[in-house]
Amino acid sequence: MIRVAVAGCGVMGRNHLRVLSDLRETELAAVSDQDSNAMAAASEKYGVPGFLSWREMLAKEQLDALVVAVPTRSHCEVGVAALERGLHVLVEKPIAYTLEEGRALVEAATRAGKLLAVGHVERFNPAVRELRRRVAEGELGRVFQIHARRQGPFPARIRDVGVVIDLATHDLDVMSDLVRSRVDRVYAETEQRIHTEHEDMLNALIRFENGVVGVLQVNWLTPTKIRELSVLGERGLFLVNYLTQELTFFKNADVDHRPDAKRDLQSVSEGEMVRFPIAEVEPLKLELESFLQSIDHGRPVEVDGEAGLRALELALAIITSASEARVLQGGALEVRPSAEKPRRRSQES
Repeated sequence: MIRVAVAGCGVMGRNHLRVLSDLRETELAAVSDQDSNAMAAASEKYGVPGFLSWREMLAKEQLDALVVAVPTRSHCEVGVAALERGLHVLVEKPIAYTLEEGRALVEAATRAGKLLAVGHVERFNPAVRELRRRVAEGELGRVFQIHARRQGPFPARIRDVGVVIDLATHDLDVMSDLVRSRVDRVYAETEQRIHTEHEDMLNALIRFENGVVGVLQVNWLTPTKIRELSVLGERGLFLVNYLTQELTFFKNADVDHRPDAKRDLQSVSEGEMVRFPIAEVEPLKLELESFLQSIDHGRPVEVDGEAGLRALELALAIITSASEARVLQGGALEVRPSAEKPRRRSQES
């Protein structure tokens, strides 16, 4: 039995607790949260020891792995401490608050010889997994554009980061995984309409070195939840609904769709629509099962620290592009800004 604890009883922490409690060959061993009511409720519900301090939990419990679901600012501190105690770690996305902290997590995992997984849960959405397989097998032909829409109402729970770090990192990770190409340039516009400290609306263009264009529309201002990803290519358009786990293909009628057909796109017209059967499974369940199987079998995790760093670096580049009203290209994309705004110096300093 793999003994797993969860640090953090917020929305995602509670979801991890729920799923872990039902997984076979896994023992939910402990939970921590600085909110005494949240901690006590989780401890009682799942019949496990509860701690107000994650440090005390790590010191007192015999664990194999830790799920880090604390606020983003604390990801590095908690994750590094767990890795240094010899635990495997799954840290919720984004990997950390800054790239420096993210790299510290990756380095700590390397030193400890332990697994570090990053919770980019959309990679485990069954519709996304099927999309990736079909794109990789060439069913779409040459890919032209990837368009992500992740929009919905403002979540009162989010205060420490804006919509780019909290939400856009999902789609930046999925885009990077599908395209498998370095980013050539980025331009973005953000707005701050409701959030008291950070941006809550993003519109961004990303051009990859292989010519694929990424379009990203993310906000906390839409009164209905939209989670869609479309991939346009010479043979048609794939459309994923993240929420319903549906994958639909709109064929270009002017191309030959046989696997061995010549790919010479000259025109486009509306063709057959195909909806692929997808067996619905909760992505978080698949993510945790994959992480635990990696521990059990000693194999690499599906979404590692380097993938987490790529998503965070691109998100930070988007923030820089928007704040400086300029296109980031080439060497400028290698600038590694911090997610944190400059602070005023205190009178004591």
